[in-house]
Amino acid sequence: MPRISKTRLRAQAAEVVLRLADEYAEAECALVHDGPFQLLAATILSAQCTDARVNHVTPDLFRRWPDAPALAVAPQEDVEEVVRSTGFFRNKAKNLIGMACGLVERHGGEVPADIEALVALPGVARKTANVVLGTAFGRNDGVVVDTHVHRISHRLGLSRHHDPKHVERDLMDVLAREEWTLFSHRIIHHGRRVCVARTPRCEVCNMKDLCPSRQDVPKPRRLPDKRARTTAPTRRPRR
Repeated sequence: MPRISKTRLRAQAAEVVLRLADEYAEAECALVHDGPFQLLAATILSAQCTDARVNHVTPDLFRRWPDAPALAVAPQEDVEEVVRSTGFFRNKAKNLIGMACGLVERHGGEVPADIEALVALPGVARKTANVVLGTAFGRNDGVVVDTHVHRISHRLGLSRHHDPKHVERDLMDVLAREEWTLFSHRIIHHGRRVCVARTPRCEVCNMKDLCPSRQDVPKPRRLPDKRARTTAPTRRPRR
């Protein structure tokens, strides 16, 4: 993929933002939540798990432990049982309880609107903090780089790096700050519906003319017609 100037890259990113907004105007966070605490807990659970599965689990989780003080004193075995189907349930239950304890001990049980304070909580990395800050607090402190954002940023040529931290820096450099949160939401929708991992649907993508990877997407292999004979019949020699 040839290198392009930063000016052209920013112009391309701006066009991507416009087309995503046109296609996914109503895109929002797929995790069902009511307030920062629920979003923080749901995002912790979403690691290596689908949003649909998390949304199936969280109603019971929040019914039993509706806030940080309640979750902080919950028996880990009980939390494990509730979140078991999300995978890595022991570690996730431990992180949820640790996160709640951190909120109670350091922030009066409330979720802080500060990235440094958030990433200091158990189970909270920068991606999770960006989700909470952007969605719950409306703060564009970073770009959420999940598997969809990572994949499509490479396909569109917006980043050459593979480490999520470097991908985030690249995106922050070429995108207008006010677009950071919505860009992630819309790219995630695009990644689920069109620019899927194995066989992207380039033919229906509204950004195909901008995508330098479109020609690199392998076309489906044509299967041979089983009705056609592949070799001519052999004839027995006459005696």
